[in-house]
Amino acid sequence: MQKKKPHPKVKSELHPRSQHRERYNFKKLIKSSPELAAYVAPNKYGDESIDFFNPAAVKALNKALLIHHYKLQYWDIPQHYLCPPIPGRADYIHNIADLLKGNNPEIPTGNHIKGLDIGVGANCIYPIIGQHEYGWSFIGSDTDEKAITSAKEIEQRNKNLKANLEIRRQEKSNDFFYNILKPEEKVDFTICNPPFHASIEDAQKASLKKLKNLKGKRPSKALLNFGGQQNELWTKGGEARFVKDMIYESKHFGKQCYWFTSLISKEVTLKPTYKILQKVNATDVKTIEMGQGNKISRFIAWTFLTEKEQKDWVAERW
Repeated sequence: MQKKKPHPKVKSELHPRSQHRERYNFKKLIKSSPELAAYVAPNKYGDESIDFFNPAAVKALNKALLIHHYKLQYWDIPQHYLCPPIPGRADYIHNIADLLKGNNPEIPTGNHIKGLDIGVGANCIYPIIGQHEYGWSFIGSDTDEKAITSAKEIEQRNKNLKANLEIRRQEKSNDFFYNILKPEEKVDFTICNPPFHASIEDAQKASLKKLKNLKGKRPSKALLNFGGQQNELWTKGGEARFVKDMIYESKHFGKQCYWFTSLISKEVTLKPTYKILQKVNATDVKTIEMGQGNKISRFIAWTFLTEKEQKDWVAERW
């Protein structure tokens, strides 16, 4: 058995309100979702763990985390669809809550607060966390028919989601808000995890590099086939083009949303994104950094509301 470095008891880089700051308690997780037991075994240090290179094990862990922490009755995703790292997704939601709070005394909670999840995916992760932690309601949009079917199944089979989530199909792959937000319909925030890469080759190179760094050897092709469909991982022009197009379209919905937001994977994407936001006359722009292990992630937030309109929005809706 190898000697290990001592693990901190708390993952301090995660948001203070995160349910994932402590190490996984596999006994409790297995009690919530017994099928996880088949994948838990001592690692080389003698600690209980799973094989994070086994897609079935990762999916079983995610399911247990969602059932245990977010009180789901049901969760599943189709094979080869994105199985998200839940602590990182939870941090995005908690930081959105801080963004909405701003200088106000309390975080706005309850289902009158509504978010639009652009690319809700087969996993439905953001509505699950946002509804449980803050009682928010959501619109979830996606272009992928199989993802829509999966998200609707999750929504229908979990009573809290059923009352607070509406899944809408985006028929046009180049649109974000058109065909989704109805005229005069308002949302308090948008949330999005864009496809990061510019091509399937870029996505595969990044996966190879990541897996090789983690495992210390070249991974098999089977591992690369796990964890995301084409529309989840790459798009023409990569995230920079995707976010640019989203910003230009958001201008037409500037009075229907308080905060537009999107994850930004690559720091180099920020500078051109700021220029575009200046060009479309966003009234306020924020970049919120989030730490997850050795990796720093971030999201960008922008609004077109004037200071008075922001105050009016809070007074009328929150």
